[in-house]
Amino acid sequence: MSKAITFSEYGAPDVLRPSEVTPPEPAPGQVRIRVRTASVNPLDLKIRSGLMAEAFPARFPVIPGLDAAGVVDAVGEGAGAAVGDEVLGAAVGGSYAEYALLERPVARPRALSWEVAASLVTVGETASRVLRRLGPRAGQTLLVHGAAGSVGTLAVQLAVARGIAVVGTVAEHDVERLTALGATGVRYGDGWADRVKRVAPEGVDFVLDASGAGVLADSVALTGDGARVITIADLSAAEHGVRFSAGGADHAEDPLPQLVWLAAAGELDVPVWRTYPLDQAVTAHRDIEARRNKGKVVLLP
Repeated sequence: MSKAITFSEYGAPDVLRPSEVTPPEPAPGQVRIRVRTASVNPLDLKIRSGLMAEAFPARFPVIPGLDAAGVVDAVGEGAGAAVGDEVLGAAVGGSYAEYALLERPVARPRALSWEVAASLVTVGETASRVLRRLGPRAGQTLLVHGAAGSVGTLAVQLAVARGIAVVGTVAEHDVERLTALGATGVRYGDGWADRVKRVAPEGVDFVLDASGAGVLADSVALTGDGARVITIADLSAAEHGVRFSAGGADHAEDPLPQLVWLAAAGELDVPVWRTYPLDQAVTAHRDIEARRNKGKVVLLP
C-alpha cells in the first residue's frame, strides 16, 4: 500500500482525506513514477467541489491532481521512458499520491527544479493551446485577463516571444512584474476597458480571459467579434458567443517538450509560490480558494 489524498464526495477542501491505496500498475505505453512533486491547479478545486461534474464525472474515491514529476519505477510495454528516468507529465488517475501513472513522460533536465517540473505541465499546455486556437500573429495586440496568474504569466511570455504586443489586466502590485515580462500592465476592476484603450489606442485584436471575472461582454466589444475572444475560466462563455477552452486534443504537436526546454534554459519563468507536504492538501486548496497564492502551489508526497 502507498499514501494518497482522496475524496469520496463533492464539497469543500475538507473532503480531501489522507488514504492508503494500492499503487497503480502501468498499462501498455504508460510509466509509473515515484512522485517527487505534484502541482495543484484551479481545475483540481473545481473538480473536487463538483462544479465540473458534468465534464469530469467522478468514480469515487478519486485521487485528485493533473500533473506530476518523479522517477520512473515501473514501465508498461512500449513506454516512452525507462526505470530510473526522471520525468514529468500529465497524470492518469491522479497525482496527489506517492505513485502516479504518466502516458507521455517528458525527460526532466537537471536544470529544471522538481517544483517547476510539475508546475509546468497543465498551465503550459493550456497557455500554448489557447494561443494556438486564438492565432495572434507578430505585430498584433493580445489582451490577457488574469495576466499575473499561472496560465496568464506563461501566455504573456509565449506571446511576447513571438512579437505579439501584450496588454494584461492585473492587480496594481503586479504591474511592474508584468512590465518586466515585456507586456503592458493595466489595473483590473471597474474601468479596465477604458484603461486598455488608453494603452492600446489602435485597438485589441484578440483577448484571452484567464480570470473568469465577468469581463467577456466588454472583451467582445473591444475586439468587435466573439470569435476573437477565448476563456478558460468563465462558464458563461456561450452567452457571449465566446469559446470556452477546457482542454482536448486539436491534433497539434505536444508543446510540453519545448516548454521544458525553454524553462530549463531560463527563457520561461514559472513562478512557484509555496510547497506543502502531501497531507496538507486541504490547506493548499484553501489557500488557492482564498487567492493567497502568487504563483504555483506544489505538493511533496
